[in-house]
Amino acid sequence: MQILWPENCHYFYVSNSNVINEYNSDMKVPLPKLKALIVDDETDICYLLGSILKQKNILSVFAGSLSAVDKALEIEQDFSFVFLDNHLSDGLGLTYINRLKTELPESCLIMITAHDTNSNREKAMRQGADFFLGKPFSKDAIFKTIDAVKR
Repeated sequence: MQILWPENCHYFYVSNSNVINEYNSDMKVPLPKLKALIVDDETDICYLLGSILKQKNILSVFAGSLSAVDKALEIEQDFSFVFLDNHLSDGLGLTYINRLKTELPESCLIMITAHDTNSNREKAMRQGADFFLGKPFSKDAIFKTIDAVKR
C-alpha cells in the first residue's frame, strides 16, 4: 500500500498505528517527485526540517520512533532522503542504519543528532550513513546536503 499524496499536502506524520495528514497547504504547487523520511522524536525538528525541504519541493513523512519507521515503510518505500536522529525513544538510530540502507538502497541516509562527536560520526559512516549533520543544523547545511546528493 502506498500513501496517496493529495496535491496540496506536504507533510504526513506516521505514528505506530496510523498515518495522519498533518498539514495541508493552500498553495498550488506541482506534486513533488522527491520524498524524505524524517525520523526524529522531536516534533519541532520534524516540522522545521519539513518546511526546509518543502522549499526544495520535497515531500516529508515524519516518523517519531523506530517502530513508526516500520509502519512508514509498510506504506511507502519511495524515499529519496532519510533524515535519521540517533537518540530516539525506542532505540538508537545508529543501530537502524543498516536496515534502512537494506530496505531503501537508493535513498540518501543523513544522520542528524545533537550528539555530534567524532565517535558518532565514524560509527554512522561505517554503518552506511551518507552524510552526518549535527544539531542544530542550518537551512544552508540542509540545502548543501540536498544539492550534493542531486549532483
